[in-house]
This record gives sequence, C-alpha cells and structure tokens, in this order.
Amino acid sequence: MACAQVPLDEQQVIEPDDSLGKDRTLPALHPDRKEERYFVPYELPGDHSSPAEVEEFLERARFITEDLEWLLALPHDKFWCQVVFDESLQGCLDSYLRNAPRGLDFTALPSSPSVVEMQRSVHRAVFLTFLRMATHKESKENFLTPAVFGEIIYENFLFDIPKILDLCVLFGKGNSRLLHKMIENIFTQQPSYYSDLDETVPSVLQVLDTILIKCGLQCEGATAMEPLKLNTHKQPTAMTMSQQELVDLILYLCDLTSTIHAFLDIFPAACSNFHSYGFLNRLSSFYETAVPDLEKAVRKRNFDDKSLQEDLWNRVSHSCRRMIETIHQLLHYICLQPILEGGENSHVFAEEVLQHFTSFIPEKRFLSDYDEQFPIAEDLSLLQQAIPDIDETRVSYILQGVNGAWDSAGRKKQSSVQPRVPAVPSAAQAAAGGAVASASHSLEDTREQEGEGAGCPVSTAELESLLSCIKELLPDLGEGFVLACLQEYDYNSERVINNILEDRLSPRLEELDRAMPRPVKEDLPTVLNKRSNVFDDDDFDIFRRDNIDMSRIWKGRRKGESARETVNDKRHIAEQRERYLAYETVVDEVVIEPGSSAADYGLDDYDDEYDDTYDINQVGANDLDRDSLLNRRPSTVPLVLQMGNKKAFEEQDEGEEGQEEEETGVQNNVNRDQFVQDPAVLRERAEARRAAMQQRKGFRPEHPSHVAGRPKGQGQTTETFLDRRKKEANKSRGANHNRRSMADRKRNKGMIPS
Repeated sequence: MACAQVPLDEQQVIEPDDSLGKDRTLPALHPDRKEERYFVPYELPGDHSSPAEVEEFLERARFITEDLEWLLALPHDKFWCQVVFDESLQGCLDSYLRNAPRGLDFTALPSSPSVVEMQRSVHRAVFLTFLRMATHKESKENFLTPAVFGEIIYENFLFDIPKILDLCVLFGKGNSRLLHKMIENIFTQQPSYYSDLDETVPSVLQVLDTILIKCGLQCEGATAMEPLKLNTHKQPTAMTMSQQELVDLILYLCDLTSTIHAFLDIFPAACSNFHSYGFLNRLSSFYETAVPDLEKAVRKRNFDDKSLQEDLWNRVSHSCRRMIETIHQLLHYICLQPILEGGENSHVFAEEVLQHFTSFIPEKRFLSDYDEQFPIAEDLSLLQQAIPDIDETRVSYILQGVNGAWDSAGRKKQSSVQPRVPAVPSAAQAAAGGAVASASHSLEDTREQEGEGAGCPVSTAELESLLSCIKELLPDLGEGFVLACLQEYDYNSERVINNILEDRLSPRLEELDRAMPRPVKEDLPTVLNKRSNVFDDDDFDIFRRDNIDMSRIWKGRRKGESARETVNDKRHIAEQRERYLAYETVVDEVVIEPGSSAADYGLDDYDDEYDDTYDINQVGANDLDRDSLLNRRPSTVPLVLQMGNKKAFEEQDEGEEGQEEEETGVQNNVNRDQFVQDPAVLRERAEARRAAMQQRKGFRPEHPSHVAGRPKGQGQTTETFLDRRKKEANKSRGANHNRRSMADRKRNKGMIPS
C-alpha cells in the first residue's frame, strides 16, 4: 500500500506472487503492476466513407474512449505504471496526435451527428490523459519527485517536441491556459527539452527551403553559388507540378504554419529559441518569395473540383495569416515586451525593432500584408512614447517604405496612424501599469475566393473551428447564439466561454435565446434575374416565360414554304400603307362655316410669335464649319472692272493686296510686243518691292559683321574687335547653356583663379 507523504518513485508495495505462493515487495513503478489491456489506434474516416467504414470508426472511437476513461479512473500509482510500461497506450495517443483533424480539416469528417459526437468524446479523453501525464503532483499524497518526473517523461518519450507541437495545434483553442501550464511544467522539470527545441528549429527552416525548392524558387546548389549544367532538367514550379503535388505542398505548409503559430502563442518562452536562428527574417523572406506563386497557381490552374480549389485558397490565406501573426509574436516577445516593461536595455531593443522593420522594406508584399494586420505606425508611435530620443529619420524612412509597399502592391491603405500621436488605449494603460499588452488587429480578408463578408474578420473554416470548439464544451447552446457571442467579443473563443460560464454576458446577449439555431443563409439572386434590356417580357423571353410559341421559331427555310412565296409576301408593305396614306391628304383652302372656329378644323396650331422669333435668327449661320453662311470670302472686283476703274479699286482695298493688284495693273500695261522683259529691270522692281515692304513693317537691316577680320599678322580694325567681343559675350544665347556668363560670374567672385 502506498505510504503518505512519500513520492511515488520511492514507494514500495507488497503484492502476492502466484508462482512462488508468497508475497513479494516491488517498487510502486514496476512493469509487473501494469494491467493487460490493448489500446486500439485511432483512424479518421474518409470524406466519402461508406456506411460500413463509418460504423467501424464509431466502434473504434468507442473503444478508445472507454479505455481512456478507464485509465483516468485508475489510482495514481496504477496510472503511471500503465503510462510508462504500456506501449499500446502510447501508440494510441500518438496515432490520435498524428491523424486527428486540425482546424481546417473538420469539413472532411462525415456530417453524421453520431460521428461528430464520438469525435468530441475521443478528443476530450485524449486531452485529459495528456493533462494528467504532464502533472507530477496531483495531491499531497500522490506526487512524483520533480527530477524523477522529468527523467521519466524524457527517457520514456512520453513527451517530445513533435508531440508538444501537436498538442498546441489540436487543443490550443479554448485550453490555452491549461496547455501553457502543462508545457511550462514540462520544460521546467526537464530543461533538456530546450536543447531538443534548438535542434527542431533548423529542421523547420529546412522544411521552408524544401518548399521553395519544390516550387522552383530556389535551387539546391544555390547556397554554394554553383553554375547549373546545361543538361540539368528544369525545376518544376507551382504552375507546372502535378495537381496532387500542389495539394500536398499546400496542406503541408498550412499544417506547419498553424502548428508553429499555436506553439509560440501558448508557450512564448520558445520565441527566444526561434529568434536565435534568425527565424523572423527567414520566414518573412519565405513569405515574399513563395506566397505570390502559390496564390497564382491556385487561382489560375484548372481544377476539375471547384470545391478543392476553394479549399486550397482558404488554406493558403490561412497560412499567410499565421505566418504574419508568428512574426508579430516574435517581434512582440523579443523586442516590444522588454520596452514596455521598462528594462535597462530599452534602447538596444528599440534599435533591433527598427532594424527588423528596415529589413522588411524590400519585401513589398509581406510588408503591406503585415501592416494591414498589425499597423507598423502604431508600433513606431509606441516606441517614440517609450523612448523620446529615437531616431526620427529612420522612423520616417520606415513609414515611407510602408507607403511604398502599399503603392507597389496596387492596394489602397485603409487608415494610417502617424507617429507622435497617442497610442492605443490598451497599450498605453499597459505601459503605465508595467503590464504587457499589445493592440489586436485582424486582417480583413479582401480576396473574393475566401467567401466571407466584409464584416467578418475570420474565414469560413476558422469560424467553423471556433463554433466546434465552443460546442464541445457547451453542447446545449445553439449555433445562432454562439455566433452572436463571437461577434460581440471579436471572435475570441476564450472570452466567450469565460463570460458564459461566469454569467457576465452583455445585456444584448442576455435577451437572446440560448438555444437559438443558426440563421439560414439566403441565396443571392442570380444574374439572370437582375438583367434588364429591351427584350424583357417579349414573346420570346425564355428567362421569364415558361410557354413559348415554338411554331414561330424555325431554322432556315420554313417547312411548307417556297422561296417564291417568301419573296412575294408583301404583308409588311400593306401594314405600312395606311401610315403613309395620311401624308397624301393636302388641303389648300378650308372653308370655315358660320358658327365654327379654326380650332374645330385644327387650324390654330400656327404660332406666329414662335415662327417670327426663329425667322429673325440665322440658324446655323454661325457654325464653325466650312459651309458657314457668314464666313464668306471677301468680295473682289472683277478683272474687267479693275482695268477700267483703277481708282475705285484702290479706295476699296488698301494695304498689301491693293498694292499687289496695282502691280498687276502696271504689268498689264507693259508693251505686249515685248516677248521677254529685261532681267535687270525685273530685279530692280523686286528689290524696290522688298525695300518698300521692309520699310512699311519697320524692318531694320542686319548690321554687317566684321568677325572674320583681316588675315593673321596684319592687325585688326576696331569694328572687328568689337564684333568679336560681342559674339563671345552672346554666344551662349543659342547653346552651351550660358556657360560663359556663369564662368565670368564665378571668376568675378573669386571662385576661379584668373
């Protein structure tokens, strides 16, 4: 029998030995004290499982639930004997951690209520088993020595880093506090897990590199800077790989990012291990490189199953959010939290934050997505409040880089918080009180393939996961009431569960029926019901009429008709005959009988004032076209009258045209017997005309230039000297960009030695 106040690892028990026929003394933890019981492994049914497979899953899950409940009911010593020495138990627990559905996998379960209920029972039993396994002290009488407890769980592989990661991603929602205590106790009692975690981080980084290699974004020999051979096969990309490979790649990425985010969220102390390997910069670089290609492949590749394409898009979007949240967790725990706590090395941590934000600037896509979910301007404003002498130039440079990232992505920033403004109230209160807090911002999903409305900050898969998480703990609540609670508390399942259990719901939620079902989503009207055109409600509107006269529809020549009959059919002419016969009635004079008025004969339609108004206007006369009625060519005197009445012509049209006409008249008076005129006379006349025109226009003849001067050695005249100096001073007017004047200006100021 177990002794009081003695740890289990030091206790001795007395049990009968059937082979010897007498009692024997054994340690409390001994393989012979293990009960013979086989724990069946867990298997998840497929999406399109047959009724027989569903029945097999229900039976297997029922066995697992009953066996784990039996295990939890054992006393402390028997429980640890079974846990340490029963290999089938560890196989059962490992199979559940490996095959259990994650947050986005619940849609793969059959929609049977019995399957959902049985899955919930197994889920709860497995969690309680791990919770008891991570507890080394259950009471004052039942406990293990902490050092021995750490050695037992480490040497027997009851817990390892992969199991802890799976526990976080499977049971994190709704149980974060319990999981945090579990993992903290495991790492505290056995520090060797920290070294195992250090060995795990490089493996995670290797997985990210493998994904890049599979997508053709990074060659295996890229780090060695080796040139590729000519006969090397081209690496497949996300667009050229097979559909199954793309599906496996996205599923693996989604599982990896969800697991890392859940682990760091529940156990923030592990952020230091990840940060020591440069995980923050590696993850942001991976986001910038891989995410655009994966999104393009999912969006543009042809999928036979559209539901598969939508599921892949949801997983890629979910992975993006989890990577951004992971980077924010690392920044907050490593840098921002020590600044809020007011430590001695605040300047060092602030410098590290600025350095990380600066390294994000070249990664435009990642920076815009990160700023959308966690505005960088708010973090910089918080830094400026905590450290007033922070470098303003670097802050301005980072903000300009953020705006440039939004512009390069072709997106419009919703709202921007400039530095030197009051921080978020919660962050300010936390800084004043010495507590650690960070503003929570949700990424509004703007992609249409997510299928979410503008007011819901989570995707459909995440919402279903939150609903199932709350329904597992509170099955009596209706889905409609749970949805209302989630909307009220910003989709935080822990706050919803806490407020429901403590009866601290808001007055609006208290008035609702707790069994309220989920509202039925109304189908949107089709595009055909919204269309509107000139063919609506006609005889052949097949979208609004069920009965169409098909006898009026035929293809080609109508049956029973010949081409001659079709040509001779003049019914359309007869239909228009009455319309045009009305124009044949013309009445020149209407006799108005005594006692009648013009209105009786329809003769009072004439509006004299209206017609007179438009008669005095020259309609169309002022239009700026070629046939304008006002813009006519000026009147000219016929050639016959020019010779007979030359004086009148000169008085009518003065100026250059009159002078040209006069010259024409003079030329006409030349002796007609002269076949060819004297060229010297013609040149004199042309020179006289040119001089008269220049005098009339005020033209001044160009001053003769003497720049050429005399031959060298014969001396130059004063005119040549002045013209050369004038040319040198003014030659920059047409070229050389005013170099000479600027050079003279510098020389006058003493800038250039003379």
